[in-house]
Amino acid sequence: MSSSSPQQEPAPAVRAAADAAERAAAATGLLADLPLQERADLLGSLADSVKKHAQELVSVGSHETGLTPVRLESEVRRTEVQLRMFADIVRSGAFLDVMVDLPDPKAIPAPRPDLRRMLVPIGPVAVFSASNFPLAFSVLGGDTASALAAGCPVVVKAHEGHPRLSTLTAELASAVLPAGTLSLVQGREAGPALVRDSHIRAVGFTGSTSGGRALFDMACARPDPIPFYGELGSLNPVIVTAAALADRGERVAHDFVASLTFSQGQLCTKPGVLFLPTGHGLEAQLAEEADAVPAAPMLGQWIHEGYTSALAALAGHPHVRMITGRSATADTARHDAVIPTLLSVSAETVRSTPELLHECFGPAGLIVEYESREDLLATLPLVPASLTTTVHGREGADDELARLVLSAVPAGRLLWNSWPTGVAVTQAMHHGGPWPATTSPLHTSVGGTAIARWLRPVVYQNMPDALLPAPLRRDNPLRVPRRINGVMDQPAA
Repeated sequence: MSSSSPQQEPAPAVRAAADAAERAAAATGLLADLPLQERADLLGSLADSVKKHAQELVSVGSHETGLTPVRLESEVRRTEVQLRMFADIVRSGAFLDVMVDLPDPKAIPAPRPDLRRMLVPIGPVAVFSASNFPLAFSVLGGDTASALAAGCPVVVKAHEGHPRLSTLTAELASAVLPAGTLSLVQGREAGPALVRDSHIRAVGFTGSTSGGRALFDMACARPDPIPFYGELGSLNPVIVTAAALADRGERVAHDFVASLTFSQGQLCTKPGVLFLPTGHGLEAQLAEEADAVPAAPMLGQWIHEGYTSALAALAGHPHVRMITGRSATADTARHDAVIPTLLSVSAETVRSTPELLHECFGPAGLIVEYESREDLLATLPLVPASLTTTVHGREGADDELARLVLSAVPAGRLLWNSWPTGVAVTQAMHHGGPWPATTSPLHTSVGGTAIARWLRPVVYQNMPDALLPAPLRRDNPLRVPRRINGVMDQPAA
């Protein structure tokens, strides 16, 4: 006589994830089949709703996250702008990347059939909200906006740091979008369940390197592997030349501290390491300005613990000097408050201990002092690939050095005499980079081309008009831009 144990019921969060993914799969055609103008209008309506409820979103967000109303107001505006930008992209039709090669019986090396190619929605997408951007990288953030623009239903895994704000945003969206095209799930178990769900065809993630890598491996280990677009950790090195130091050293020091400590250093583009010539003479100013920044709590206890652990490991190295000395208790009684911390080390030490070049998510920065051009160029290859690499130099005098520096640390955005915090939401922006900055260096999570992550190409060969999607039909009824036999054809409006 055989016996078997009863099958364990899945956790509520896992069931919710499965139900949401199934609803998204059922709703796939609702977005994919919409005329482009109607899809764009939906995005515009979402933007209108965000704008209309801005005050409510800011109020809930500030109470739940501890971020200032001013910061959250900027996120509301960014969320609105992103949605409107993708609405414009959809209206233009250029994102479909339509190509037509007309038949040619005399083509070399063989006769050519009629070939018509365009991008189509990949299917239901899972989006993981970020802790540090509860609006702009959350329920209606850039990942969701770009996926909806592509014609893909979205299941958002809410971040534990702002569940009420996530619920409110999802409710606003549900009043605008067709049923099933945007769902919200909560709970840690929901994340892995979504990545493994057979209905999900791609994933967008913003978060830690360890968490992103674990989910990335799950996506690759599926019986049917799917794309996983993870934005992870980044050091974002800033290199200051001797000429820039002589021209405006004090200004560079001031701006570095401002960029480092903005939003308590909890930004993916925070400049985590600053290369300065030995004998720079800025240590006292850097310490004074960092010590003047008020202590403040971080977004959550898990971030606070990760920050203090990473900082302790960095400060514990025998050749690393701490150049700030104020205690967090000097101006606050909160046990979870942190203060900016600056540390200094030589380039030579970094070369012997490259593990010092590790992201410390929070208001901590490592100053690496280099003796010479050769010393700098020997050290930079040890810096992990980043979202950004910045050079502060003197135009003309530093052109050759800048070229060498910018090629030494691979990054998705290269900056000259500016700072990486602040990512413009534009068509040309690329917010990505090689591992460990992201899991896919070909793509961006900010900017117009973020839509490309949720599209796949399909070619129609010798297909009659009746069976072609509208953008590929011979009369081009939607008037979308098309490349015909390699030549761009932009129909008149």
